[in-house]
Formats: sequence, structure tokens, C-alpha cells
Amino acid sequence: MMQSLLVRPSLFSKPVWTGILVCTVILALLPVMNLAFPAGHALHISSYTIALIGKFMCYALAALALDLVWGYTGILSLGHGVFFALGGYAHGMYLMRAIGTDGVYQSRLPDFMVFLNWKDYPWYWWMTEHFWFAMLLVVLVPGALAFVFGFFAFRSRIKGVYFSIITQAMTFAFMLLFFRNDTGFGGNNGFTDFKRILGYTITDASTKAVLYTVTLLVLFGALLMCRMIVTSKLGRVLQGVRDSESRLMFIGYNPLWFKLFVWTVSAMLCGIAGALYVPQVGIINPSEMSPANSIEMVIWTAVGGRGTLLGPIIGAFSVNGLKSWFTAAFPDLWLYVLGLLFILVTLFMPQGIVGLVQKFKKNSLSKEAV
Repeated sequence: MMQSLLVRPSLFSKPVWTGILVCTVILALLPVMNLAFPAGHALHISSYTIALIGKFMCYALAALALDLVWGYTGILSLGHGVFFALGGYAHGMYLMRAIGTDGVYQSRLPDFMVFLNWKDYPWYWWMTEHFWFAMLLVVLVPGALAFVFGFFAFRSRIKGVYFSIITQAMTFAFMLLFFRNDTGFGGNNGFTDFKRILGYTITDASTKAVLYTVTLLVLFGALLMCRMIVTSKLGRVLQGVRDSESRLMFIGYNPLWFKLFVWTVSAMLCGIAGALYVPQVGIINPSEMSPANSIEMVIWTAVGGRGTLLGPIIGAFSVNGLKSWFTAAFPDLWLYVLGLLFILVTLFMPQGIVGLVQKFKKNSLSKEAV
């Protein structure tokens, strides 16, 4: 019996593994169908659909990151939008420099800097013309902010609704900062009009297919990494923090470093999601840091089922798919629908879509047993 307790549980059951692999293969085939079949063919997938699903996968990665801290550690963040945006801005800096002299003013500086009469890049743009350095910033900038913020917050034992409020204040403060023209990040327009990435034209269908595929692989890898964390001894400690932090402290654990670790990892994943989002959508601006965006991440996680990892991915696809249809059909009503959706899920589906499916399966098994 002691040996069975020490055996690490499998990452997923066989049916879940099958479902994940089937969905991954289907998603991987979509860009192939976009490139292999001409427009008008029955099997052709439009470039718009590829870009839309690619965006949904970035949102799914952000929701997965949030579930790691909220679903498994009990830390509700209303500020993950700032990590998402910082990762996007870090990648955007490289993409802006990759434009070269192809801008409106044909200057080595971005158009917005020329318009504001900037003479040179500010110091924090140093080395951003190198892709590898920009990718380091994508991970390190959100991670460093999360580490410093989390260290002081967790050391002060700020938690619950108070922690949620200060994370929301943090993202709002950053949004106001980035709206300023003198920060060197494009003000309210942000970064846009990208031309190329690693020398390839960013609007080419083949480039978009590669970006889509990379996003899919990163999402798949992040899911496995998060699952390995939550099924490990570390994961059990994190769940102990969620369920009874005071009891965990009583038996000798210091929750600070466990919370700080998962909080920082979550922020880095969100930064990667933002970096993948920018070249596929073609723009990054301070509106990505709005508190409303962070709240939407919470809704995706709740709708799919927090504390499940797969649930937030399902929730991100479901809610954003509904949003794409609803904003086209009834654009003025979407925010009301979103609020109503969150209320209904909280009242009638507290475990989200995944919890509902699990409940249905249990009821089916109990009926068969009878």
C-alpha cells in the first residue's frame, strides 16, 4: 500500500489521452487544408479561420496559466492581462524593428517614434532587433514582474479578495502607463503594421500556418507541463495551499515559495501566450491590459471548469467562439450575455463544462450498476 501511495499518477486516463490526441491532430490538419486546397474547394479552410483558431489557442494558453494559480492554488488573479500584454509587447518590439525602413517615413525608427520626433531608440529597446533576445524578454519581463509583485504580496499574506483587487489595480496602472506617448510603446495605438518575422513575410499563408502550428505545439507542451506539476508532490502542496494554508504552515511548510513559484510560472506562460498572439492578430496595444480582459480570462476558466487544466482550454474556445458569433449578430448585447453566462455557470455549473460531463458520466455508471 505504501508503494502505491508513492507511485506518480498517470498524466491522463486513456480516454482523455485519446481525446487530446484526436483534437490535436484535427487542429494540426487545418493549416494543411488551408495551404493544400484552393479557395472554393470543399476541403479548403479559410485564412480567416486559421487566424481565428490561432487566436483562440493563445487565449486557451492564458486560461491554462490562470487555472494553475486559481484552480490548483486558490489564488484568484484579476491581473493576468498585464502578463499577456507584456509578452506581446516584448515580441512586438522585435516585430517593429524588423519593419526596417519599410514604414511610412522610411526611417529605421518606428513610425510613431518619428511622428513624436524621437531621435533614437530608448535604452529599454536595446538588443530587441534580435529575435532570441526578444524571446528572452517575453519570458523574463512577465516573470520578473510576477516574482517581485508576488514576493511582497505573499510575504505580507495578502490573499483572497484583497489579492484579486490589487492585481486588478496593477493591470489598470500598467494600462494607463502604456497609454502615454512618452513611454516609447506607441501610446494608445500600440504596435501594428508588422511586415516580417525572421525574414519571412508575416502575411503569407505559409508564415501564418507556421505560427499556428507553433502555437498548437506550445499549448500542447504547456498542458503536459502543467499536468506534470499538479500531479507531482509540488502539486499536492499547491492544493494544500488552496484547501488549508494555515494547516500546511502548521505541519512545517512555508507557502510563500510555493505560491511564488506557481505564480511566476503562470505569468511566464501568459507572456508566451501574448507573444504568440501578436504576430497572428497583427496588433498589440494597451487595451489588452484592461481589467475587463483579465476578468474574461477568469470567465473562460470558470466556464470550462477550474482545477481541471483541460476545462480552461475548452472554456476559452467555447466562450470566444460564442463571442465571435454574437458580436457579429448582436454586437451591443455581448457584454450582457457574458455577464449572464458567468452568473449562470457560477449558480448551476460550479465545476464548469468538464464538471458537468464528469457528473453525467457518474450518473450513467450508477444507473448501469443498478
